[in-house]
Amino acid sequence: MTVTCCIRYVIDPFKKDDFEAYARNWLTIIPALGGDLLGYFLPHEGTNNIALAMIGFDSLASYEAYRGRLRSDAASMANFRFAQERKFILEETRTFLQPVSK
Repeated sequence: MTVTCCIRYVIDPFKKDDFEAYARNWLTIIPALGGDLLGYFLPHEGTNNIALAMIGFDSLASYEAYRGRLRSDAASMANFRFAQERKFILEETRTFLQPVSK
């Protein structure tokens, strides 16, 4: 069974550029650590403070192993620190989805 982790961010709309830099950093980090990055999505029209990320995994066990690699990777830890220092993420929630198939 494959699963997709959908991360919903509530961001400070006045710090959208900071969030974009944060998201761009993940474009190389996530695949290097074993996640299938489907994309990061910034607000465009309508609500100006909601951003999303979608990352695919073979299973929840694969996701848990990936999370362990994140915590020991220098680039990912630097990106987490960047977010903490700049305070552009106000809320972050995860939902795990499975694809609909025939």
